[in-house]
Amino acid sequence: MKHRHLGQSGLLVSEISYGNWITHGSQVEKDAAFACVKAALDEGITTFDTADVYANTRAEEVLGEALAGQRRQGLEICTKVYWPTGPGPNDRGLSRKHIIESIHGSLRRLRTDYVDLYQAHRYDVETPLEETMTAFADLVRQGKVLYIGVSEWTAEQIERAAALARELKVPFVSNQPQYSMLWRVIEAEVIPASEKVGVGQIVWSPIAQGVLSGKYLPGQPPPEGSRATHEMGSRFMASLMTDDVLTRVQKLKPIAQDAGLSMAQLAVAWVLQNRNVSSAIVGASRPEQVRDNVKAADVKLDDTIMKKIDEVLGEVVVRDPKKTMSPAKRP
Repeated sequence: MKHRHLGQSGLLVSEISYGNWITHGSQVEKDAAFACVKAALDEGITTFDTADVYANTRAEEVLGEALAGQRRQGLEICTKVYWPTGPGPNDRGLSRKHIIESIHGSLRRLRTDYVDLYQAHRYDVETPLEETMTAFADLVRQGKVLYIGVSEWTAEQIERAAALARELKVPFVSNQPQYSMLWRVIEAEVIPASEKVGVGQIVWSPIAQGVLSGKYLPGQPPPEGSRATHEMGSRFMASLMTDDVLTRVQKLKPIAQDAGLSMAQLAVAWVLQNRNVSSAIVGASRPEQVRDNVKAADVKLDDTIMKKIDEVLGEVVVRDPKKTMSPAKRP
């Protein structure tokens, strides 16, 4: 497993990160989750991503239990805060109260004294950014958080946060956006802004919720037990499950074969070609999925392959940042 610096920081993260959104605590049983984490560790993955909201906090508990007994200094544990984790009006957002209370819950569930990376899961339009960044800075100075970052923030929001982080003298190093061959929203504005301020991307859904694995066929029902058949997972896949998208994805198979890669490996390798991407998050419900995905680490795709991919996917690629990058309002 290769490692890359997270943005311009000194922190190294594994090119492939293991994430447990949707899977741990909801889609897969605990034994299967433990097996996937073990496979990730065996393959050299050191970076593990979760969030307090995943499976109503259960995902953090499962990950903490799965990593128990591992050498803490050899891991990079990342979690996030913003979405509701309780019924109260302050159980959400990026207020000082919610951030401070949330990190204590996350540390308890993850069975650790600190997290390597604490990220704002969305931008909170109802809380002053200064309040949010000051709360993060205090956690850094207390040693409960080593680095801070964000997820799905716009270029302007990232630049404002970076300016405050410089004033507060805290390491603001990451953005966690959706990014794949099919979803290239961050390329126009977010990546240039991130490069300017020293922020690296830890991208989620590089396989587009499994669509780029090629297992979903146009005109046919999804395979039994796949994410598309799961109540939670399928909610995020509707726009990807059209016949046009699935037909074009099938045309990527010969490109993957010529490169000596599986479809999933090609998808993960593709996002890692971007110099601003520090790590690609993969999830799994079976250990063999982890083992397959990690083979994309350190793969170099030449310009001919990248051009062929663009020609196949054509207009199904999403590039308009206005579709999903607007500030989120608290529920």
